[in-house]
Amino acid sequence: MSILTISFYLREDVVTIARELLGKTLYTQFDGILTGGIISETEAYAGATDRASHAYGHKRTDRTEVMYNRGGTAYIYLCYGVHSLFNVVTNAKDIPHAVLIRAIQPVTGIETMLLRSGKATIDKSFGTGPGKVSKLLGIHYSDTGMDLTVKPASLAGKGIWIEDEGRTINPDSIITGPRFGVEYAGKDAMLPYRFRTSK
Repeated sequence: MSILTISFYLREDVVTIARELLGKTLYTQFDGILTGGIISETEAYAGATDRASHAYGHKRTDRTEVMYNRGGTAYIYLCYGVHSLFNVVTNAKDIPHAVLIRAIQPVTGIETMLLRSGKATIDKSFGTGPGKVSKLLGIHYSDTGMDLTVKPASLAGKGIWIEDEGRTINPDSIITGPRFGVEYAGKDAMLPYRFRTSK
């Protein structure tokens, strides 16, 4: 087990990074509680040239400014005024690439995740959908800008990080397709930038 280092995130190809995040484990620690899940679905957003990206055309706002940080930073935004959506910033500073984490398979702190979700048992949709990912892991949009390369030194600390736990994903098991909910992006809506593992 090893936390993903800055070199993983600073690479230029956000699509490759989105694919390689499959099988890695996303962890959070808040209020002394550890939760985690295996990443099973991602979407790549290629910054200024990608019409589906919040940073298309080098757009910079209070919300998107964090996308211009160096790779390995959390970009978390509020969707429809309800859902906090967690993204991984990639590439060098001032190149606003990001990967949306769309689904996880819960593995750590499942009792806490059930409480956060209001469910009594895990069903097939548990952990599927970017809003559910953040809810289960306790991620809030106010956590945007957190350094994903740093693990809390104690239970008192809070953090979000991703670990490589040695899982090998069979390339034949990866399903590739267009992203959800980006019809406004014209031809870019059909780019094969969504990756998920078959179950």
